[in-house]
Formats: sequence, C-alpha cells, structure tokens
Amino acid sequence: MSKNKEWLETAGTNTKLCHTGYDPNEYHGFVNPPVVHASTVLFPNARAMETRTQRYTYGTHGTPTTDALCAAIDELEGSAGTVLVPSGLAAISVPFLTFLSAGDHALIVDSVYSPCRHFCDTMLTRLGVEIEYYDPEIGADIARLMRPNTRLVHTEAPGSNTFEMQDIRAIADVVHRFDCVVTMDNTWATPLYFKPLDFGVDVSIHAATKYPSGHSDILMGTVSANAKCWPKLHEAHSTMGICGAPDDSYQILRGLRTMNLRLDHHFRSALKVAEWLEGRPGVSRVLHPALPSFPGHEMWKRDFKGASGVFSFVLSADTPEKIKPKAHAFLDALQLFGLGWSWGGYESLAVFVNLSDRKIRKGPQDGAVIRLQIGLEDVEDIFVDLERGFAAAASL
Repeated sequence: MSKNKEWLETAGTNTKLCHTGYDPNEYHGFVNPPVVHASTVLFPNARAMETRTQRYTYGTHGTPTTDALCAAIDELEGSAGTVLVPSGLAAISVPFLTFLSAGDHALIVDSVYSPCRHFCDTMLTRLGVEIEYYDPEIGADIARLMRPNTRLVHTEAPGSNTFEMQDIRAIADVVHRFDCVVTMDNTWATPLYFKPLDFGVDVSIHAATKYPSGHSDILMGTVSANAKCWPKLHEAHSTMGICGAPDDSYQILRGLRTMNLRLDHHFRSALKVAEWLEGRPGVSRVLHPALPSFPGHEMWKRDFKGASGVFSFVLSADTPEKIKPKAHAFLDALQLFGLGWSWGGYESLAVFVNLSDRKIRKGPQDGAVIRLQIGLEDVEDIFVDLERGFAAAASL
C-alpha cells in the first residue's frame, strides 16, 4: 500500500472497496487500472533473464491488472497472499492439490458444494487421497475423526443448498492441534460478512464468479492464505500454471467497487422473502441462517455480519411421488426468476436441489428443496412471481 493510502486502514467498508487494490498515481492518474495483456515479458539483459529479478517475468505469474485484484482481495481477507484461478471449482481444487498427497486423509464437510464432492471422489481418490465426510454441526467433536495422516479439513458455512452453520473457530482450534490445514469456501458470505482467517482458517476460498462479479458474466476464483500457508500455495499455483485472465480480473475489480451496496440489497430483500415464505401455505420450512427459526441462527448471529441473497425453502409435498412434479410445476411457472445454476448476479434465480449425494447429513424428506437467489429486482415483483409458482404447484 502506498503512503498516500494509509488512511484506508481505518476507512469504512464502502470506502475501502472504492479505493483498495490500485493507486491511480502509478498509472498517470487514471482512476481504473489498465488491462495489461501479457504472455511474453522482455528482460533488459541476459543477467536479468537468468536471475528473474524483475517484477514481471511471464504472463502466468501475474500482470499489473491481476496484481491489483490480488491486492484488493488481500485487503479484504487480511491474507498474506492471494492467487487467481479461472473458476470457483478451481479455487477449491488448487489448494487441495497443494496440501494433499497420496496416502493423506482429508475431512470434507458433508454439506459441501457438489462439484467439490465430485472432485474429491474422483480426482483426489484416484491420486490416493482418502476422503471422509463429516456432519457440518460437528464442532469441536471433529477431534474424534482426526488421524495421524489427516492433512486437510475443508469447511463451508453456511452449507450448500441446506445452509447448515459450522462452528469454524471451534473446528480450526481442534484441527490445528494436529498440524493440519483448514480451508473454507466462503463464497456465500464474502469477506464482507465473514473473514475466515480471523476465525482460524488457513486458506479462504471464493468463487468470485458470484458477488465480486455481480453480473453473471465472469468466471473466476480467488484463494487467499495466511502467512504460514502462503509460500506453499504460491509455489503450487505457479507450478500448475493456472491463472486468472487480466480482462476478467479488471471486471472483478470493477465489481468489487459496488459489492457492499449490492450485498446489502440482496441481504435485505432475501430476508423479506424468507420471512414471507415462513408464513405461507405450501412451505414446509425455510432454510435461511438469518431467520430465528433456523437451527444455526445463533451461530450465524454470533459470527457473521450479514447474509447474502441465497437460501432455500422446502416446497410441501403430500407424498414422495409428488416432490418432483410439484418442483417442476413451481419452477416452470416462474417468469421473473430464471432457472440457472449460478448465483450472485443482479437477477433472481431458482433451482430444484438434488441432495442425493449426501452421505452423513441427509436432506429434507418432506418436500422439494428449492434454492432461491434473490436478485436486485423490487421485492414486490418477486412476491408476485413466487405466487405464480405456488399456484402451479398447488394445482397438482
């Protein structure tokens, strides 16, 4: 951080997001960083080329554009360093490949992002890593699952699709006694609402595709590590040659400037919708950590500063045979909501969740789990569209 930005250390969230990661004075006063495209980087002489002492040596090792984004993420995370990768799934797979080897044992929360489970059950298993899934609410009792060869414990709070909360501090404190790395997928909260490294996590993972981008048009992941784990992560990232593109980095950095404002709108609108759903016929239950009725609410209130726009509810079904037809009828009747797998953009989305891959924490059995991403639309219009879905589901 340059001297003229020392004031940022005590600035508010919106101010930091507006000014962090880039100093206009470094590029002739232009407000936004330039997009530097690079593969080949030239050296002034053979000695400099041999020793690689200059800041930039090749495009895969960063450009001023990607460095600007990394600096901004480090500021938000409080991390020693950040690497950029092409997707959220890559942001999970890179640290897993960094800290796990053949013969190691890894503990993965059972409410994990589904593609992460697939990566573990296929790629990591093939490479000789033993994968074990654990209950998201295990807390300090995770000690009983630790083994001499346990090298990584992966967390995600709240959990994908069903939003179980985890006691991250309790888990990290136990796991560190075994000299084991703790990783966390914090995409739902972003570092604005939860800072994993402050709670003992070693490596914080985000799908920047979601809220940092905010516009459903960029794929990118960020991986941020504490001082202990940063050298190994940085080396592995460099070795694999997996990097984020400068154009995408520019767009993510641009999205960061408004992320807090957007998240606040997502938070308030989603909570209104969740509260409305709780009192509506046809809804068995609402899975949202910010609701007092949710089992993990007190933990969310203790550790988190806010909630994003993604949550689920259970669409009631009289019999198991009606679960899928009702879910399809509900989704097909929606007009404002799009049917899409991602979230974090400005538009509302809905998905019929498949929880058949769960091993320890099974999903609700009393109806269809519908995940909603509440976008930036007017909440009154969202209510109208959801009523269309409920009317269609009730007709079956």
